[in-house]
Amino acid sequence: MLDDRAFAALAATLRGSRGISAKADIGLVARSLGLSGASAVPVGDDCAAIADGDGYLLLAIEGFMNEFVAGDPWFAGWCGIMVNLSDIAAMGGRPIAVVDAIWARGEAEAEPVMRGLRDASAAFGVPIVGGHTNLRTDRGQLSVAVLGRAKCLLTSFDARPEQTLVAAIDLRGRYREPFSNWEAATDAPAARLRGDLDLLPQIAEAGLARAAKDISQGGLVGTAAMLAECSGVGIDIDVAACPKPEGVDLDRWLLSFPSFGHILAIDPPNVAAVTAMFAARGIAAAAVGRITAGRAVTVFQGEASATIWNFAEAPLITASVGGAA
Repeated sequence: MLDDRAFAALAATLRGSRGISAKADIGLVARSLGLSGASAVPVGDDCAAIADGDGYLLLAIEGFMNEFVAGDPWFAGWCGIMVNLSDIAAMGGRPIAVVDAIWARGEAEAEPVMRGLRDASAAFGVPIVGGHTNLRTDRGQLSVAVLGRAKCLLTSFDARPEQTLVAAIDLRGRYREPFSNWEAATDAPAARLRGDLDLLPQIAEAGLARAAKDISQGGLVGTAAMLAECSGVGIDIDVAACPKPEGVDLDRWLLSFPSFGHILAIDPPNVAAVTAMFAARGIAAAAVGRITAGRAVTVFQGEASATIWNFAEAPLITASVGGAA
């Protein structure tokens, strides 16, 4: 339990997070491309969801910070696949294939990145089918895209007031320093990795949820803010209820990027069933907040409460939602 001063400091840290404020870049790019939540394929989700027959094709892409690719090239390659697969799962889908684009100063610099891609492809059972290569550039860079398919969608646009916010995070890991990446995948059995990701499409297909997001660089609170803005709702988060590893400071944890971490908006009668599905696979899952009819994301502990983002005062990714420009 945080004292009043520590809680106020936590709220200030969350409000000043680079990971949360950087999400505004999404709106800048969406505006320049003329895209929004009102587009034929709504922008603001973890993937582009393209109607196809009786389901949806899902297309996800990630680009990686240059310092990450340079500092931990094997893990950058691994993450190229892992984080995209998390996005596919977060929308109720299963992956089909991967393509990558890699830039490096020669074959030797590219080798650990490609090995990470290859190792993750084998572990998750998703083939790499092509991409783009430039081995004559002045710095290493990486971008990876994944194609998937969903029968029933989970989206960022379907959270509703009175629902419960559930967080599901694999705590069986450690930080991969110096970045705030909570790494719980590289030494896990392949069968477990694949089965864990399949929980999300199972939840969607069982009708237990319609809204979810993969916890990204903005951490749990930043990801909740993106979900709230897309859905036109508010979210109140109980920081004491958030699943957390022992010995990790809460201010770092709430801004961390877990290798397996998702938030879902669940109707209260379905909360026990959903959390039990994650618990059965050793994944910590708990009700951590509530969806409201307001327009703010707040954190609270007992009677203490603090606003982290108020959409009535400032947008976060406005151009991505609701047709706003």
